[in-house]
Parts: sequence; C-alpha cells; structure tokens
Amino acid sequence: MHRRDGPLHAPVDRLQTQNRNQRAIMSKRIADLNKYLAEKGLKVTRQRETVAQVFFDTDGHISAEELYLKVSRSHPGIGLTTVYRTLRLLTEAGLAKERWFGEVPQGMFEKEDSSRHHDHLICTRCGKIVEFKEPLIEKLQEEVAQKHGFSVEDHRMELYGLCSSCRTA
Repeated sequence: MHRRDGPLHAPVDRLQTQNRNQRAIMSKRIADLNKYLAEKGLKVTRQRETVAQVFFDTDGHISAEELYLKVSRSHPGIGLTTVYRTLRLLTEAGLAKERWFGEVPQGMFEKEDSSRHHDHLICTRCGKIVEFKEPLIEKLQEEVAQKHGFSVEDHRMELYGLCSSCRTA
C-alpha cells in the first residue's frame, strides 16, 4: 500500500480537487441548461447536452463553426444547425455570451461567468484573442465614472492591434 502524503503528492491532490471542481461546475451548467429548456417547454436532448458539454469544456472564445468541428470529431451525427441552436439557447439561458470583435465576420462565444470579469486584446491580422484582467484599469474606470456621476453597471474593453507573432512576421 502506498501512502500519498508529503510535498511530492500535493500537486496531484490539487489537480484531482481541481478536476472535481470542474466536473461539479460542468454538471451545474448542464443542469441549469436543462432547467431552462424545461421552463421553455423544450426537449432535453443528448445532442444539446453534447454540444453544451464540449462548449463548457472549451477555454476562451469559440465560433459556432469551430465548436461544430470539435463536436463532429466525436459525434459526426450532430449538425451545424444543432450547434447554432444550442449556442443560442445557452446565450438565452445566461450560460454563454456572444461577442463580436472588430471586423470578425462571426460571433465568438464564451462561457458566462460574471464573477470572472476580463478585458480583451484582439489581433487585427490573425484574430488571436487574449483575455486579461488589470486591476489598475478597473480602478481608473470606476474613478472616471464617479467623476462624471455614473454608476457603472457593465462595460467591456477591447484593445485592437498586432500580437507578437504578427508583429515579427
């Protein structure tokens, strides 16, 4: 029998805890989607759940077409229309957010997580999107709003330019 204690096993334990937390969040999001579908009188289908699981398992921003490609690798019977409709339902349910960045001809979707506010850097050449959080910027925005008598309810910041790869190319 092997004992798993001490500093060598701390990263493994932390990773297992992280995985458990991620599974719990995923289960809650799927349950929230199913609740929304029931409230709207819509069917809970395996295809919708599959699309939602792949979406929730994706980090960052993804277009409907990119999500379709990911889903179709393991579930070739799920069509692009199902992906679009599921993303629309996720957005309506408050579980996803659609963003349009600059000249990009398609919406990009990300998981809705109001506790994790972030801003974006967008490369105008390759379309790379980098999420960032800068407390100094957030503080300055609040100060500007107060100075002008505003109470900020929501905001977004998108900075457009060239990423390091495109600048050196």
